[in-house]
Amino acid sequence: MKKVLFGFLMFALMMTPLVLTSCDDSTKEENVPEEEDKELIGTIAEVRNLDATVEYLLTGPVIVADGGTLNIPAGTVIKAEQGFDKYILVLRGGKININGTATSPVTITANKENAVQGHWGGLIINGKAPLSGGTEGTTEINADHKYGGSNVSDNSGSITYLKLEYTGARSDADVEHNGLTLNGVGNGTKIENLFIPYGADDAVEFFGGSVSVKNLLAVDPDDDMFDFTQGYNGTLENAYGIWQTGYVSSESDPRGIEADGNLDGNNPDQTGQSDFTVKNMTIDLRLAPSTAEGNYMHDVIKVRRGAKATIENALVIGRGQAKDLIDVNDGKGAGDAATTISITNKLSTPLSGVKLNGTATVTEEEANTGCATGIFSWTGYEF
Repeated sequence: MKKVLFGFLMFALMMTPLVLTSCDDSTKEENVPEEEDKELIGTIAEVRNLDATVEYLLTGPVIVADGGTLNIPAGTVIKAEQGFDKYILVLRGGKININGTATSPVTITANKENAVQGHWGGLIINGKAPLSGGTEGTTEINADHKYGGSNVSDNSGSITYLKLEYTGARSDADVEHNGLTLNGVGNGTKIENLFIPYGADDAVEFFGGSVSVKNLLAVDPDDDMFDFTQGYNGTLENAYGIWQTGYVSSESDPRGIEADGNLDGNNPDQTGQSDFTVKNMTIDLRLAPSTAEGNYMHDVIKVRRGAKATIENALVIGRGQAKDLIDVNDGKGAGDAATTISITNKLSTPLSGVKLNGTATVTEEEANTGCATGIFSWTGYEF
């Protein structure tokens, strides 16, 4: 009888469909990240690898600590909530690796349609490279975090093919984000192929350090396109800055290049003042001519307060208004007289000021080509 019963049970089991159930009652699909995994906020002390199949939401400060690494693969999209405290900050000893490609760039942008300048903070990197005077600096948006040091070749990671959109949130008129802020970043850091449109304050600002940046397109920054200060001594190669039709700046003195030898011109006797190079730059002013504040560029190139610049193959085009082409004078000290600038001015609107205010070696060329536009085809921007 036992044998018959056993055989019946085996037959019944074979005829019954096999159903696997988990130990909980979750109905979540496999490999779908938890909601909290899609949120970016807090301190990264070890290694965090993002997933390009996930759209992340930046809801507060992301701090990459000393010894931590944030890896962002090609094609990743991060959307930031609105606010001054929405930013990514890499501390000294931390690393960020943004591994975009021409066909799959990384995008960090606003989390809503029709966003405007200053929606969220920006990307800040603090390194251990020297500053003017051999001093340490404090991060503008959070003075608890220091930058600078003595390691010229310090490595804070690698950035390739990155879009930073609608950056520049501020807490007050003197404390505000840029699109990309490089604080004492060393030349062991790789930064190439950047698109920074529609940001408040500057598209990029270098506070000391020795990192070089290659292939940068800035569109409609509210203040300066390219800003250098506090002993910066690297190279910016292939830089294109555009003010589009309808652009209006809320700043008092927007410029193409603004360069200080030391921070805010308060330390004119410091050693190691800014001594940097810009190769292949175009400033493209597409807005209507106007001498109304906010509607014209105060200086296409401003080099002041002990800074020394070597600017090669610069080109200025468009119909927009500029006051001075080049100004190397300032109330807190002139720029280094050894500054050399090769420039072609093809603005169709005459300057309202002068070609050169101060002392520098300026060569006015007829045929400078500036920055090529083809290297920015990956951005989708239509020149």
